[in-house]
Amino acid sequence: MGKQTGVAILGCGYWGVNYVRVVSELADARVVAICDVRPDRLQEVGERFPGAVLTTKVEDAVLRDDVHAVIVCTQATSHYEVTHMSLNAGKHVLVEKPLTTDVAEAEALVALAAAKGVTLMVGHTFLYNAGIRKVRQYIANGKIGRVYYLYARRTNLGPIRRDVNAIWDLATHDVSIFNFLLDRKPLWVSAVGCRVLRNGREDVGFISIGYGDEIVGHIHVSWTDPSKVREVVVVGSDMRILFDDVNTVEQVRVFEKGVATDNSEASTYGEYQLLVRDGDIISPHLEVSEPLKNQVSHFLECIDSGTTPITSSSDGLTVVKVMAAIDQSMAKQGIPIAIEGDEANGYHYAELSSAVR
Repeated sequence: MGKQTGVAILGCGYWGVNYVRVVSELADARVVAICDVRPDRLQEVGERFPGAVLTTKVEDAVLRDDVHAVIVCTQATSHYEVTHMSLNAGKHVLVEKPLTTDVAEAEALVALAAAKGVTLMVGHTFLYNAGIRKVRQYIANGKIGRVYYLYARRTNLGPIRRDVNAIWDLATHDVSIFNFLLDRKPLWVSAVGCRVLRNGREDVGFISIGYGDEIVGHIHVSWTDPSKVREVVVVGSDMRILFDDVNTVEQVRVFEKGVATDNSEASTYGEYQLLVRDGDIISPHLEVSEPLKNQVSHFLECIDSGTTPITSSSDGLTVVKVMAAIDQSMAKQGIPIAIEGDEANGYHYAELSSAVR
């Protein structure tokens, strides 16, 4: 492959342009081709980042001999077709979340990548965020005690997608975050959604996810909320941890407060003893880094070393299975749906190398 990995970037929306910028800043990669169906958008991006081939045809970018890896930033409903073409051409692929919008298609891409011997990685970018990784450290080292439950809110006034509903657009982030923090796969989901904008797609969703060991996660997403909220909370027996992506000063806050049952015999009939512990509120130090750059650097590292990505295709497939179960539950007014191929085994996510932390 040589010193630099030649990269084609497909799709030049908000995220696509950021990928062009990040790849351009990395010494071990170069942007060879940029593809978008909008000629005016291509011209705009080409002026900002000169030197790359500009094309409106996916095959013209993917089939180039000097392209070794492809980053897919097209609409979610086109992920399967574009990623399949790229894998079939023997290219390594980083595809934005979700991997696909269909379980069978996701399974087909996982199998194709394995057959071709190339890397297929999913862009669950929050797993490369220093704040989320700090929260995971607290859970992994046992400082939080026993995890009781998690919840996440991801709300704002738009932006409204045309290809998927708000649940597929937003909740995929939090499903991947929950799986990562708990290092396990969910067993069931229950969800309800609303189409308050009457546009044919759910723009509000309330989702509960069961993980075994009596751990439950809850996710609220909305395109119609007046407040922009991007938070994840983990509640344990010894502490509570808040990740607030909107708060750039204190992204993670640790509340050293806990409540647990007292196992001693009750002194009077019907008395239920609880042990409440009050402590400090701290904001731990976080390494300054850009999650998207961490993600792309990890992608290039996996291509070079042949190692499995942190956000592997199989993990992306698990998220797609959860999302499909959410769709089924919403169609049945919240009836719990078992996750296809559900397992209680942990993911055993790898740690980022020091070079991309």
